[in-house]
Amino acid sequence: MRFTKAHAYGNDFLYVLNGDVGVLALDLLARALCDRHAGAGADGLIVYEPTAEGASMRLFNADGSRSEVSGNGVRGLGALLLRDESRANVELTIQTEAGPKRLTRTGQSGSRQTFRAQMGLPRNLRQVPIAAAGESFQIVVMDFGNPQAVVLGALPDRERFQRLGAALERHEMFPERTNVEFAQVESREAVRILIWERGVGPTQSSGTGSCASLIAASAFGGAARDAQVTAPGGTQRVEWRGDSVYLTGWAEVLFDGTWLKSD
Repeated sequence: MRFTKAHAYGNDFLYVLNGDVGVLALDLLARALCDRHAGAGADGLIVYEPTAEGASMRLFNADGSRSEVSGNGVRGLGALLLRDESRANVELTIQTEAGPKRLTRTGQSGSRQTFRAQMGLPRNLRQVPIAAAGESFQIVVMDFGNPQAVVLGALPDRERFQRLGAALERHEMFPERTNVEFAQVESREAVRILIWERGVGPTQSSGTGSCASLIAASAFGGAARDAQVTAPGGTQRVEWRGDSVYLTGWAEVLFDGTWLKSD
């Protein structure tokens, strides 16, 4: 079975054509392929089908669980679809389980392609109290096509990040589990984050997590609605506009491979 690996800011995905997976159990395939030691290694598996406007996709986390959308995964798919295309300002529509995401490629530098992605608007945005891992504090929650929980304030140390990230992901408030971001507002135009991704754990970057962090920081933390959001893997621009949230950043295709295991 052929696959392609791509990443955006260290948030990496494996891409397989829908027609190549046959009757394989995709949750088991995701766990096998994404394993960092016995597989190709990735944060998630994306099974896709090209369309006239771009592609449709299904996303499986590294633990085999389903996810509705990934901003970085969508851009990685865009980079895969356009890797042999030299035209500027190419537009794609990627159909996800969280609805269509529209991408415009705005630049290329070597293997990296930069996209501005129209990611939609948050729903059910609110700040609520929560108790987790022996602490009580406020979090910002929303539906951004996938569930998001953002903790505003100074970034936690490693031990607190691990403890709270794991506890919040599986908190009873979130029956489908949740993505978790810790977000520190450094200035009106700069937000720094750490990410605990549902079904993965710590990740270097997250597109939807960057969007959710900017939304939370703008609504409740004094940040502007257009800011640079910096994760361990790098910085992306997030714009919260009236019609949509826009995410701008790069993605690159790394390699093609062949999966030989049959079980």
